[in-house]
Amino acid sequence: MNQFAFKSLEQLLKVCFIVTSFLVVCLWVTIGIIQHWTVANVALTSCGAAVISWFCFSYIYQRAVISFKRASMHLEAVSNNDYCQYAKPAFSEGKVMEFHQDLENLSSHLQLLKSRYDQHIFLVYRLIEQLDSPILVFDQYPQLTYANSAFNELFPQPWQIFRNSSPGLLGLEFVDNNWRFKDKQRDSKWQISHSEFIEHGKTHQLIVFVNIESVLRQSQLNAWQQLIRVLGHEIRNSLTPVSALAQGLSLKAQGDREKQALTVITERCTHLQDFVSRYASITKPFHLNCQMMLVANIAKRIQGLLKDIVLEIEIKAEHFWADPAFIEQVLLNIIKNADEASESGQKIKLVFSETANDSLIEVIDNGHGFANLDNLFVPLYSTKQNGQGIGLSFCRNIIEHHKGTIDLVNNTNEPGVTVSISLPLASTKNNPSENS
Repeated sequence: MNQFAFKSLEQLLKVCFIVTSFLVVCLWVTIGIIQHWTVANVALTSCGAAVISWFCFSYIYQRAVISFKRASMHLEAVSNNDYCQYAKPAFSEGKVMEFHQDLENLSSHLQLLKSRYDQHIFLVYRLIEQLDSPILVFDQYPQLTYANSAFNELFPQPWQIFRNSSPGLLGLEFVDNNWRFKDKQRDSKWQISHSEFIEHGKTHQLIVFVNIESVLRQSQLNAWQQLIRVLGHEIRNSLTPVSALAQGLSLKAQGDREKQALTVITERCTHLQDFVSRYASITKPFHLNCQMMLVANIAKRIQGLLKDIVLEIEIKAEHFWADPAFIEQVLLNIIKNADEASESGQKIKLVFSETANDSLIEVIDNGHGFANLDNLFVPLYSTKQNGQGIGLSFCRNIIEHHKGTIDLVNNTNEPGVTVSISLPLASTKNNPSENS
């Protein structure tokens, strides 16, 4: 049966036409011989039969091919995700009509599925937009096609500026089947996970960034709090009897030398107890009373409290959202540190500004800078000769209670350090406090 297999419908129709025409001609020749027709009559009738067969074949061939061409146009529209274009069937009844009806039903079903899929994709993107973690979407090239509003936690500009950018331009690289930042400092701050999804037949990369810095810092804070509680308890238990014993002996001592030594012991015990109490207090949670503060008022107050320090205040924002008492304490602490790190009489610069999402406070000095910035916020660590390592830890604790960040960097083109405090903006329902 393989010799009668046909590769195409056109081939089958042509063979059928040739065979049919041959049989018709043979039939007319046979009839002509039986009827004793002349050769001219036989040839003439045979040609007429062949012509009629040719016209019938051409009509059938064209109608059959047109039916399939129209169905092919319909399927091509479906393959291009166009489910609203229908091809008119070549016949109003029969199998061809049933075939076209099946195609229309298929298009309607695919249109329904696409509508549901588009709704799901829309809901997914809406959900991504509401998340606080930065999420980036790259296409198969890969180029950035979408990012949620949390993108500004990674970069200060809107994500649309980076549209169609490659991961490399965003400081990302794909190593050992994982995404990571090229910058080690940023990479240690963010945990990056990724997955793939298909949209409109194309593979996309979904990259999620989770800030683990606060989690790590909270773990460190909990460890320090536990250590401080244990050490504070043991130190107080040891110092209390020593202090009481020294005070009792000083009353009985007769020589000035002995009294002086016992007084020194008592004073050092009191100082050590005070230090433990102060450090324990900075790690305890506290309540903030945040309000909208006028920058001009807080700047004037800071300048009035630090009359011995040369301050250059630059105001580029009208107000910011913070607890007046705590933020004032932070600024006083940082400005005093800047003054101690600078030469006598050197100017300290205090800048208030604002970005699209944050209020920014910068304290800039021209001192000697820091050789190691990694340990500045570590409790009990200090670069001062008589420092106790409490001030910066206290400042960071306050700023993080404000849901903000504090960073210290050495100035690049000049000596000194820049302390940057970033505080989230809050929508003002009331007028800024004039008493701030």
